[in-house]
Amino acid sequence: MESGEEQRQRRHHFVLVHGLCHGAWCWYKVATLLSSAGHRVTALDMAGCGARPERAEEVASLEEYSRPLLDAVAALPPGEKAVLVGHSFGGLSLALAMERHPDKVAVAVFASAAMPAAGKPMTLISQQALQEKRSTDFYMDSKMETSGDPQHPVETIQLGPRFLEQRLYQLSPPEVGRI
Repeated sequence: MESGEEQRQRRHHFVLVHGLCHGAWCWYKVATLLSSAGHRVTALDMAGCGARPERAEEVASLEEYSRPLLDAVAALPPGEKAVLVGHSFGGLSLALAMERHPDKVAVAVFASAAMPAAGKPMTLISQQALQEKRSTDFYMDSKMETSGDPQHPVETIQLGPRFLEQRLYQLSPPEVGRI
C-alpha cells in the first residue's frame, strides 16, 4: 500500500493546450478526470482564443500565440516539471515551449497534433495546410480573411457550422456538433 507521500509524488501537473479555433473549454472532460485522479491541471486559452482579450488578427506570430503557454511553463516553481498535452495546432506551441524550457517539461503528448520537422520553421506547417486546402472545398462554409499590413498580412479563419459539424465533430455526440 502506498503512503500519502508516495501518492503525492506520483501526481503530475498537466498543462493542456487546445487546437486552432478552440479554447481551454474543449478540455473540460479531460481536465475533470485528471483532477479527480489527484493531478494538477492547467487548461490554457492561447492568445486570441477562448476568453483571452486579444483578437485573432492582433496575434502576429506563433510566439505571440503561444505566450500563455510559454509564460505558464516559465512560471513553474524550480524543480517542477509539467506534462504538456497539445491537440492539433497546439503541438506547435508545445514544441516551442519544449525548446525554450526543456528543464521544465517532464514529457509532451502530441494528441493528433502538428509536430514540426527538424530544421524547418514551425510556421511552415500551418502555411502548407492552409495553402493545400484553400484550393479545395475542404473548409466548406468557413470564412477566411486576410487583413493588416500588406507586407505582413494576417490570415484568420472563422469556421462555419457545416465545417464544424461534418469535419471536426462528426464523431461527437449530437449536442456537441449543434451550433
